[in-house]
Amino acid sequence: MNVVEIRAIKVKAPQPLEEIEAFCLKVLNEIGKENWNVSVLFCDDAFIQNLNGNYRGLFKPTDVLSFSQDSDTEAGGFHFAGDIVVSIETMKNNAAMQKTTEKCEMKRLLTHGLLHLAGMDHEEDAVEGEMLDLQERILRKYSGE
Repeated sequence: MNVVEIRAIKVKAPQPLEEIEAFCLKVLNEIGKENWNVSVLFCDDAFIQNLNGNYRGLFKPTDVLSFSQDSDTEAGGFHFAGDIVVSIETMKNNAAMQKTTEKCEMKRLLTHGLLHLAGMDHEEDAVEGEMLDLQERILRKYSGE
């Protein structure tokens, strides 16, 4: 059984949280992860810019960051996979620029973050590749939800 913990800091968490949690659980199941504990933090651009600067040396806001625990250690039967941080402000801007709904863009960012926690990576400017192809397949599969 996977666990997804959701919190918000400096922003109102998108609602309903149950749908966000259920979507993350489906993605984890889709990529074959079991007994994972993942936290999702929603924030504003200033908060994620600080993280982006401190951890990646990029002093600008971004849409999503993933912080893997990089550990095989389990506690209570769970693998503490890591944290996903999503900027609500940038997510909304992305949705407007891509002419998609905020709900669809949120799913894209959460899927992207979960794939990073699963150890996948992509080239910074690549629009094709294994990770992004899988991301799009997952999004198509769950687009109606």
